[in-house]
Amino acid sequence: MKTKIKPVVALTSLIISASGYAAPTPSIDRNVLPIQQTADFRGQVGKSFDQSKSDYPQPIKAPEGAPNVVVIMLDDLGFGQAGRFGGLIPTPNIDKLAARGVTYNNFHTTGISSPTRAALLTGRNHHQVGFGTISELSTGFPGYNSIWPKSVASIAEVLKDNGYSTSAFGKWHNTPDWETSPIGPFQQWPTGLGFQHFYGFQGGETSQWEPQLFNDTTPVELSKKPKDGYQLNEDLVDNAIKWIDQQKSIDREKPYFTYFTPGAVHAPLHAPKEWIDKFKGKFDMGWDKYREDVFARQQKMGIIPQDTKLTARPKEIEAWDSLSSDQKKLYARHMEVFAGFLAYTDHEVGRLLDKIESMPDADNTMIMYIVGDNGASAEGSPTGTTNNMMTQNGVPDTVESQLKYIDELGNEKHENHYPVGWAWAGSTPFKWMKRVPSHFGGTRNGLVISWPAKIKNTGTIQSQFHHVVDITPTILEAAKLPAPTVVNGVKQKPMAGTSMMYTFNNPELKSHRTVQYFETGGHRAIYKDGWVAASFHGIPWQLSGSKGFKDSKWELYNVEKDFSEAVDLADKMPDKLQEMIKEFDKQAEINEVYPLDDRFAERVGDPERPSLTKGKTKFSYTANVTRIPEGSAPDVYQRDHRIDAYVDIPKGQQANGILLAMGGSSAGLSFYADSGKLVYGYNFFGKDYYTVKSNKAIPTGEVKLSAVYKQEPFRFLKDVNGGTVDLYINDEKVGSGKVEKVVPVRFSATETLDIGIDLGAPVMPAYREKAPFKFNGNIEKVDLEIAPTQPIVK
Repeated sequence: MKTKIKPVVALTSLIISASGYAAPTPSIDRNVLPIQQTADFRGQVGKSFDQSKSDYPQPIKAPEGAPNVVVIMLDDLGFGQAGRFGGLIPTPNIDKLAARGVTYNNFHTTGISSPTRAALLTGRNHHQVGFGTISELSTGFPGYNSIWPKSVASIAEVLKDNGYSTSAFGKWHNTPDWETSPIGPFQQWPTGLGFQHFYGFQGGETSQWEPQLFNDTTPVELSKKPKDGYQLNEDLVDNAIKWIDQQKSIDREKPYFTYFTPGAVHAPLHAPKEWIDKFKGKFDMGWDKYREDVFARQQKMGIIPQDTKLTARPKEIEAWDSLSSDQKKLYARHMEVFAGFLAYTDHEVGRLLDKIESMPDADNTMIMYIVGDNGASAEGSPTGTTNNMMTQNGVPDTVESQLKYIDELGNEKHENHYPVGWAWAGSTPFKWMKRVPSHFGGTRNGLVISWPAKIKNTGTIQSQFHHVVDITPTILEAAKLPAPTVVNGVKQKPMAGTSMMYTFNNPELKSHRTVQYFETGGHRAIYKDGWVAASFHGIPWQLSGSKGFKDSKWELYNVEKDFSEAVDLADKMPDKLQEMIKEFDKQAEINEVYPLDDRFAERVGDPERPSLTKGKTKFSYTANVTRIPEGSAPDVYQRDHRIDAYVDIPKGQQANGILLAMGGSSAGLSFYADSGKLVYGYNFFGKDYYTVKSNKAIPTGEVKLSAVYKQEPFRFLKDVNGGTVDLYINDEKVGSGKVEKVVPVRFSATETLDIGIDLGAPVMPAYREKAPFKFNGNIEKVDLEIAPTQPIVK
């Protein structure tokens, strides 16, 4: 008996099987993902194979002509830094891409890292994805919890389910801080959100010389060291090229989506010395003259309108001419290092662009290059710093201490970051910078889009107002795909973004984007029909305290006529201002922006945040435990703690190596054996190193090795005073000493707690040449006990 074959559905194409049997491709509904093919079995089933015809369900394919899509986004790059946008740092590879595509001078981000990435990848506003801030500052409200809702599937998930290969390289920073350890859970890692391959790092920043990387979800331990010439940018590009080659070699017809987001040029500002040296003396003119020169270049290039006004320097930033000679010397060198970092990054990303251009389907590859995820960063503080983590802990640096290391800036020994003045200059012609989404200096970023098959209006500058939420809708329209209504059984929130494809060959058309709100850290703004109302909420390098919101001041700008927001019309047009403020409140309610919160450091230790360690004071680790990020490690900061290591030292051997290390070269603590002696080492932001060493040698055989740290009382976020350390061998006291200063909040962004080895950048310079300094005995376990509370002076 033969199975009845149903009529072919109109509009379906035919697939000719190897047997010659013509089977219709089942009709598919791309609005519901994963796609369920609706047709029944259309072959025929007899009593045996020779009386039957098979009908395999076929893999889902992308729509005919769907392009490859590559999204590239740099980190912490201001509008006025890259050469393509008038900056004084050459970026020839961005220039080449712009010549093959179109440049946008009115494109916006959210003003800070994780929120921009969440909006980009979903087409929804950042609060709708739970990323009103970075995960490390998350709070227990829907717009701020950093828990990605199932109702906002990523563009990678949508493309994967529609027949694309998907990959992500570089910085992620959209996994909750408490879920970034090697045990997951992995639902909010790239591979849990639609990316079939991930090679990069979690967290907001990592060393370019000694990064903590993952291959999908497996930690990567690099065999190449800084002295061997390792650099993260090169590594990321190599892996991206390899992945693209593999995809197109195996299935040339299958389109791919690559999300390439290097940690550059976020601090630490790291670059090969030969790239830094290219800029020696180039910034001796200072940041005031830099802005004037860039402003003139931007006008000449047509990047900004001719009637644009250059905004004034905020009173909180010193004039370059008022600085001492030492300050000028140091600050100019900081900028040389940054310039080398950007130029080197452009070179490496250029290799990826060259690879894509060399592929047979290059013409049908859409490249979207976002030149910064927010404005230039002021996190280096007014003086700059040799240790970015130190300033983020609220600990200031000094010019004097930095000058000692001026020739080392940019290498693996430091987590250096330039001073605030250069961040302001890098935002030319706008006010302010990163973490200030109230003004365009925090949110205006360059964008270049190339797609030879579709964009014919090449080399031009487009001025339609657009936002990072428009990236996903643009990709969907380019791929001829609908925004799905249901993904994995969950109804999807409507897209907040608008496709930009209408602009590609029509620079004269008005923007389809008419309303967009901005908010992070209490800074607020609303754009509507060419007007902006803005509420600035404090200097972005002040990382503690709250101003409150009762006396918020609002400004008003007509950005159709005032490109740089230079003329505040609030006093002249109070009714228009009130209309705009009401619009902000409307958008804030829709997008779950409330409650506003302007705290920074105080939010790091939120006791309500999910945690693997919350409520625990005792921990026990075996020798197999490594790569525990700080978000999942015990809170030892300014807290009494005790370490007990149970080890077995082989006869005839002198004990050497790490027992427990937490942190890295930016800051941390290390408990180890060195030439047979027991050592407790503490790294205070690379500024001070404290070492307490035993007065007796560690015996062979089974041994208990202990360190007991006692914290002195302190004032939260004001003091960095430390405490005393006692060392014990088999419970016999063998040493005592003082740690004068300790880290108040966090050692690093991506460094980890490791047992028996110090992975990543070593905590103590004493064993840098021996790193990772694996322990040469057997470790049964290492116990760590912390005090339940910190001894704070009231």
